[in-house]
Amino acid sequence: MPYFTLKDGVTLFYKDWGNATGQPVFFSHGWPLNSDNFELQMNFLGNHGYRVIAHDRRGHGRSDQPWNGNDVDTWASDISELFEHLKLTDATLVGHSTGGGDLTRFAAKSKAHSGYGSHGSKSSWVKKLVLISAIVPQLLQADWNPSGVPLETMNQQRALMLKDRSQFFYDVPEGPFFGFNRPNATVSKGLIQSWYNEGMQASFKSAFDTIASWETDFRHDLQSLDIPVLVIHGDADQIVPFGVGNQTTKFLKDGRLKVYKGGPHALPNIEVDGINNDLLSFLKET
Repeated sequence: MPYFTLKDGVTLFYKDWGNATGQPVFFSHGWPLNSDNFELQMNFLGNHGYRVIAHDRRGHGRSDQPWNGNDVDTWASDISELFEHLKLTDATLVGHSTGGGDLTRFAAKSKAHSGYGSHGSKSSWVKKLVLISAIVPQLLQADWNPSGVPLETMNQQRALMLKDRSQFFYDVPEGPFFGFNRPNATVSKGLIQSWYNEGMQASFKSAFDTIASWETDFRHDLQSLDIPVLVIHGDADQIVPFGVGNQTTKFLKDGRLKVYKGGPHALPNIEVDGINNDLLSFLKET
């Protein structure tokens, strides 16, 4: 698999699968995971002729583990450099959870840039955006965002990481992330172990610092977008409350909401066929 070194010396791991000349789809993963968490969507779209790309965010997975730069603006800049390196154009972005935040910031900033079309012609970097269980418009609770997560809860998560990250990183997938704590839930030990393995690959510093990104207000970023945006959220999400995602479209010029009844936070893992087909249908729209 390829690696790319950023201007600040940090090396990112990324996957570039599928049809090398196909329409590009770029994925950004949630916390504290890596690009492996989108493998079923990448395999599905790759088999449908798309070029599918995903990176391990700095500090996560197989990428370098720098002390600094674990913030939304740096992540968006990292994606910009990777887009330049791969000469991507007219890409559809797909972000889950925290990945929906960095892709929203990247899409907003990319309006000032251009990519490389065929024969060297200039073209836009971003064509469409998909936000799945994303932390936009803001995960942190506020007067305008009463459904958000209180700061006290985020501080509790920081404390649990400092006390025993290993145990915390079992408690999250065993409970709210996949919705396995709900009555009559079908529990997958494999998904729990996979989440734990990916989470423990991330550096402690990067995983800890990422919690601060959940306080980011993305309303201005969303309002600046003039591309089609598909917002997908489960109404039983215990990580990013449905009341947060449900209001995203009101900040968009061209947004629509797809609700998964009873859907947990981990829709790409739990609702694989539904998410795959949602993505394919959105990609096929002109």
